[in-house]
Amino acid sequence: MGRFSLARAPAAAPEPAPAPQAAPPPVAKAAPEPKEPSRPAPPAAGARQLDLRLRLHAKLIDELDLAKLDKLDEAELRRQVMGQVAEFARAERMALNTAELEELGASIYDEMVGLGPIEPLLKDESINDILINGPYQVYVERRGELELTPIHFRDNDHLLRIVQRIVAGVGRRIDESQPMVDARLPDGSRVNAAIPPIAIDGASVSIRKFSKKPLTLERLVEFNAMPQAVADFLYGAVRARVSTVISGGTGSGKTTLLNALSAAISHGERLITIEDAAELQLQQPHVVRMETRPPNIEGKGEIRQRELVKNALRMRPDRVILGEVRSEEAFDMLQAMNTGHEGSMATIHANNPREAVSRLEQMVAMGGMNISYEAMRAQIASAVGLIVQVMRLADGKRKVTYVTEIVGMEGNVVQMQDIFTFNRTHTAADGTVHGEFRASGLRPRCLDEMLRRGIPYDTANFDPSKPLT
Repeated sequence: MGRFSLARAPAAAPEPAPAPQAAPPPVAKAAPEPKEPSRPAPPAAGARQLDLRLRLHAKLIDELDLAKLDKLDEAELRRQVMGQVAEFARAERMALNTAELEELGASIYDEMVGLGPIEPLLKDESINDILINGPYQVYVERRGELELTPIHFRDNDHLLRIVQRIVAGVGRRIDESQPMVDARLPDGSRVNAAIPPIAIDGASVSIRKFSKKPLTLERLVEFNAMPQAVADFLYGAVRARVSTVISGGTGSGKTTLLNALSAAISHGERLITIEDAAELQLQQPHVVRMETRPPNIEGKGEIRQRELVKNALRMRPDRVILGEVRSEEAFDMLQAMNTGHEGSMATIHANNPREAVSRLEQMVAMGGMNISYEAMRAQIASAVGLIVQVMRLADGKRKVTYVTEIVGMEGNVVQMQDIFTFNRTHTAADGTVHGEFRASGLRPRCLDEMLRRGIPYDTANFDPSKPLT
């Protein structure tokens, strides 16, 4: 027994020794720290610079007379801000040259009256979209490609202050009880924001920018969105009061095309636009713009598109233009197109013209109308003249892919015929999508109305044997 216990003692003693050797692996386990990049943090130098700007911003708010700020014009306010920034830089012994001082002053001014760190992105005309994924990650879209920028906010509270400034400007609110909002900037750019608790990694903001100079049909032809023959046909159809629905996916250019086509509308017509967030930039002098309203904090006061469409019909419009049809207002839009408001226009989310018709049917059904599908389709067939399909291709370019005419009913089916189509042929090594526009060879019925109104069109463009240029 003694020998047995002595034999165990040495065996037990070494056991603790290996234990320290086994301890290091847990330290190695700490390697999962690199997973944190899923929530990016700002660079140290950038964070220090941002803290400096925000500290200076707070100092200026304390020292400048806020009651007088609203009365100052932009030039005078900038001058005062620059003076305070220069004084602060001297007091803090900051080694800044003139260009750096001006840059700091501009960033402080943007923090006070603009949208802070993203203000330079809003001024960059090469940027189409600004996508903010929490305070430390800001992407932009240029020429159809997404790029990560070095721009960031100090923290989520800093980002939330900017979001509140945006929504307050259009009389809307965003908080925990209503954590999503659609809004717009003064230049018409569309903003969607979602904040915690539904946005897990901090506030998420998407800004769809609009060019200060709206794109015309001529510019769209230059960008190869469509050939001149297609642009001329669409211009003539809108001028001849053919009711048109523009269909496409998110970011495909529906609103841009609607703005461009609206140039064909006579300046003598009264137009009423209805949108969730006003973004249309019509050039006519006689335009009444209406916008939906979300419910208040008590859940009351909501005004939906359907109520606005009904009211618009009592306002003596020549045409009603809906920024986007997405619900039961589709029925009232069809009624408007069928009751003396020919030439009305709208956009809709769909992947092709046939699907656009199906979506219209579904949205009419959402209104709870006691109407058969046959009657519903008859309404669509008599109301809508053209469906123009737009698409954002794999290389980021936007193109008109179908111009389709609705020609009536055959049995219970809405009859449609393609007038022009874009056929993709191949994709180059650099990702560029190549293809050609061709006519189907069918003569559109609306051409007669165009000719009756004195709008000429070259019928040689309907020849399917040659691609359109």
